[in-house]
Amino acid sequence: MQNMRDIKRQIGSFKNMRQITKAMEMVAAAKLRRSQEAAESSRPYVEKLRDVIASVSGAAEDVSHPMLVSRPVKKTAYLVITSDRGLAGGFNANLLRQLVRTLNERHQSQDEYGIFIVGRKGRDFLQRRNFPIIAEVTGVPDSPEFSDIKTIASKAVEQYAEETFDELYLVYNEFINPVTQRPVEKRLLPLSDLKEGESSTGNSFYEYEPSAEEVLSVLLPRYAETLVYSALLESKASEFGARMSAMSNATDNANDLIDSLTLQYNRARQASITQELSEIVAGANALS
Repeated sequence: MQNMRDIKRQIGSFKNMRQITKAMEMVAAAKLRRSQEAAESSRPYVEKLRDVIASVSGAAEDVSHPMLVSRPVKKTAYLVITSDRGLAGGFNANLLRQLVRTLNERHQSQDEYGIFIVGRKGRDFLQRRNFPIIAEVTGVPDSPEFSDIKTIASKAVEQYAEETFDELYLVYNEFINPVTQRPVEKRLLPLSDLKEGESSTGNSFYEYEPSAEEVLSVLLPRYAETLVYSALLESKASEFGARMSAMSNATDNANDLIDSLTLQYNRARQASITQELSEIVAGANALS
């Protein structure tokens, strides 16, 4: 049985740990609010850009662009968004597990796909298992800007336009609420549903110049890159939500351990006092 000094040392250690996890929970909660606001504020821009593209492409029926046309799939690309840091529960593990399962089910060999990876955790996981990584981005700040993701997003879109890949999927954690994050896979390219989609603003009419082809050649890559940036914002909000929950659980576990050890310490102290009293009584009886 542990002596009282060891138990007291453990209690102190868990109290220090509780202070750290509580502080990390509060920091994650503050960052979550900012990330959630950023993710929500990006959605109207994405929807408006989609409406404009749908209007332009719908008004000119003869317009054709490589990003709008489906072609036979010979090779697929995946743009995967993870975090740079851990201590976020199953945030990265669940996403990467789903990615590996999808790759194994969908492809016969690694020659059939390539991966663009965002985040150190995902990069390290895929490198250890020798997955084909085309490009990587690490060190994304907690409040990312479009410039932080533009290089890898542009490279993925360009390689699709050059027909290096015939499909491009986004794989990331979708933000549902502060305690729920859902790993999702969404097809980014081709954008084959734009012409069929209805505009969220009704029958909008846009005047544009020079031609529909030239307008779409600028707007479509920007729209695809914006979808990647929007997914990054969603992933960041999900990361902080997962970290807040994980640190809250860690704090609760520390409280439970402290309570258990405190009870054990009090019992050991009571037993020590009882033993001392017994020795005093025994000594007094011996003298009498």
